[in-house]
Amino acid sequence: MGDLSFDSSVLDRSATTPLHRQLYDYIRDLIAHRVLAPETRLPATRRLAENLGVSRNTVVAAYAQLESDGLVIARHGSRCQILASLSTPPDAAAEASSSAGDAQLLSRRGTVMAGQIVHTAIPGQVAFHPGTPDLRQFPFKIWRKLLARQLQATTQPVFGYHSISGHPRLREAIARNLATSRGVRCDPEQVIVTAGAQAALDLLARLLLDPGDTVWMEEPGYPGAHSAFAAAGAAIAALPVDERGWHADRVAGPLPRLIYLTPSCHAPLGVTMVVEHRRLLAEIARRSGAWLIEDDFDAEYRFTGPALPAIQGLDAAGRTIYLGTFAKAVFPALRIGFVVLPHALAGRVESAVFYAGAYAPLLLQGTLAAFMDEGHFARHLRRMRLLYAERRRLFCELCQSHLASWLEPIDGYAGMQTSWWLRPPLDDRRLAEEARRRSIVLTPLSEFYHHGEPRQGLILGFAPLREAEMHVGLKSLRDLLEDMAG
Repeated sequence: MGDLSFDSSVLDRSATTPLHRQLYDYIRDLIAHRVLAPETRLPATRRLAENLGVSRNTVVAAYAQLESDGLVIARHGSRCQILASLSTPPDAAAEASSSAGDAQLLSRRGTVMAGQIVHTAIPGQVAFHPGTPDLRQFPFKIWRKLLARQLQATTQPVFGYHSISGHPRLREAIARNLATSRGVRCDPEQVIVTAGAQAALDLLARLLLDPGDTVWMEEPGYPGAHSAFAAAGAAIAALPVDERGWHADRVAGPLPRLIYLTPSCHAPLGVTMVVEHRRLLAEIARRSGAWLIEDDFDAEYRFTGPALPAIQGLDAAGRTIYLGTFAKAVFPALRIGFVVLPHALAGRVESAVFYAGAYAPLLLQGTLAAFMDEGHFARHLRRMRLLYAERRRLFCELCQSHLASWLEPIDGYAGMQTSWWLRPPLDDRRLAEEARRRSIVLTPLSEFYHHGEPRQGLILGFAPLREAEMHVGLKSLRDLLEDMAG
């Protein structure tokens, strides 16, 4: 921890409490609530007195009281240091207990959001987290040069409060790339850049849904979308999906206000929606006056057959909102996503983007725009498609060779992960919990079901794994399955 600096505002010179006692109380509270960690060194008495505008004797008296109470230790010629073996003071423990017992800490929306399952990666453990790219393959040398160029060109508008809807060059690059690669028809003005796909989903839920509105959502379906819609108070109706496709004829309830789909690579099954189903759902959206969110999840990575056109390009009625992210094609920590809005919505949401805080740093947007404009993005993507296609083939072969007794493949041919049904009687959540204790990352398929009885399965990421790493990870998984089944 760097040198501490206390502002003079911590002291109230109009109060009857002596200044040294105020300083003592302030530092004691910081220690009690672990704001100041054990072994932290307090500022030197002379320097702190200057910062606070008090006499040195005031600081010395406060430090002496802290030492007398066993909170700090002072050695000759050295600054006071917070003791390493402090327990939580009784008053802090009582305060924490009181807070924990308060049933009204969060709003209803906050309670829904806080209760959602979050799937996060574990640093250093990549097997088998889904959606994780191989960062060893990313051209960081080129990225650093482009970022440095943005930093040096201080006349460029990347350091202020503007371009809330997105860096103009990036919006142009996204529109151009979508037109050539996905058949999306849009102008740059329809593109809104966001701080990742989840920020886009939260923004759209706030903009388009009122409490009680009906949302058709895939079952099983992406928990991040379910969280955003549920927190907005929507009534979510299940749109069944299986290996044979999307079954709009089985949806119960009223017509939707919004339809959410992942047609290029279904999250989580990995299957791809055929053109007939794309046209059907676009027509349902038109007839019902609903908005259709096309989350083009993992569209970059389709490994068999021709790429299918985006629903947005097929939708003549202009009811489709196209959503994408650079998390997989560049790197997850970039936190840049985007939405392509219909003309009826474009130009009306910039204030909402600003107040929702959904916009990404312009410095990174400018770097990404240069990365795309100069052809680096397209070259990197072509190279990764070939690499991931070969890794997927090998990974599936190894899984079926070593884990066929427990796993049944789901025949999806897209994405950076594979999905498998788990043969009974194993429970995928218990399996994932035990795997984490063994430093294996498993994602339970049952957590993607939000209605009725979930099916048991696993989602296994393969993209960052070299062959030797696959063998090691799958051996550990086999050992775990044998122990759990035995």
